[in-house]
Amino acid sequence: VHIPFCARLCGFCPYCKEVYSPERCGRYLDALLREIHMVGRQSAEKKRVTSLYFGGGTPALAADRLGEIVSALEAYFTITQGIGVELHPDNVTVPVLQALREAGVTKLSIGVQSFQKKYQHILGRSAVDRQRMAQALAQVPFETVSMDFIFALPGQTFQDLRSDIDTAFQSGANHVAIYPFIDFSFTSSQVPVMGKREKRALLDQITRYCLGKGCTRDSIWTFSRENASYSSMTRDNFLGFGCSATTLLRDQFKINTFSVDEYCKRIDSGDLPTALTLRFTLRQRMVYYLFWTGYSTKVDSGAFERFFGVPLKRMYGLELRLAKGLGIVTERNGLYEMTLKGAFYYHYYENFYTLAYIDKMWGLLRQEAFPEGMEL
Repeated sequence: VHIPFCARLCGFCPYCKEVYSPERCGRYLDALLREIHMVGRQSAEKKRVTSLYFGGGTPALAADRLGEIVSALEAYFTITQGIGVELHPDNVTVPVLQALREAGVTKLSIGVQSFQKKYQHILGRSAVDRQRMAQALAQVPFETVSMDFIFALPGQTFQDLRSDIDTAFQSGANHVAIYPFIDFSFTSSQVPVMGKREKRALLDQITRYCLGKGCTRDSIWTFSRENASYSSMTRDNFLGFGCSATTLLRDQFKINTFSVDEYCKRIDSGDLPTALTLRFTLRQRMVYYLFWTGYSTKVDSGAFERFFGVPLKRMYGLELRLAKGLGIVTERNGLYEMTLKGAFYYHYYENFYTLAYIDKMWGLLRQEAFPEGMEL
């Protein structure tokens, strides 16, 4: 569920968002609730789903109405693994956290990006009040508290990131996400891109440090303690609601319009706000499945076969042997796991994928609410 409103806009952020207005946000949330009911009523039975994830923008700006949205979704879906919400550090206050708890939220993702002034300045962010944040998190506890950081910033060293990671765990986090900086073509960011060799060294050092501290690696860029989990990506299928939200089904991928005005108009007319639809061939769907499942650093051949009805080795045996020979993956009892080298190259090619596909799609949807199509 996407809430596309922020108190102020960060130049480096590529997501669909606009400056918060109470009236505009209220109208949008009314439309969002109608979209949920439009989709939910298409099924005669209540469906079981793993999780509910609120992204942004800054969903906490609508904290007083998240309970209403959760209730609407729970009329059609049984949520089995919790509810997560993205937060700006400024929103980590006792009143906001209490409102989230009352709405049923169990997991938080706090977009710190960096605790250090030199990088806050580069990213256009204000200083984080670590003491206030830690006190609020201690007073209103959650199952998972994840803190997000950006790596591959200019001049950034392992010592910089180690300090951020340590500070996160000392401030109440039990999960950290260290995402690479990606230079989207349509953002106003002027941050220089770090070289490939430096990135690899930094990612390897971060990984070894976190594993050495007793963390579990949950994905390419996330590390957790105490069995904490937070992910919006590694799902076989998902439904998206709101501006720019995406839906992944067995045979298609859909994305909603990026325009708040056109989103509301489309919902008011009784139509879904889908802007683009990609209908998969079987091979495309398999590649999509492997790419996003690989984000978790593991691919289970049994799960692949259950999903597609075809053995993984029959479809990709040559590629898997090549990956093992190059030291990118290891395999044991049908479970393929990325090595440090494999994790870096996943990151490296994910950057190409992002700029060739996501950057192009999001850039187009910023210009046209409902384009006729897009060529890849």
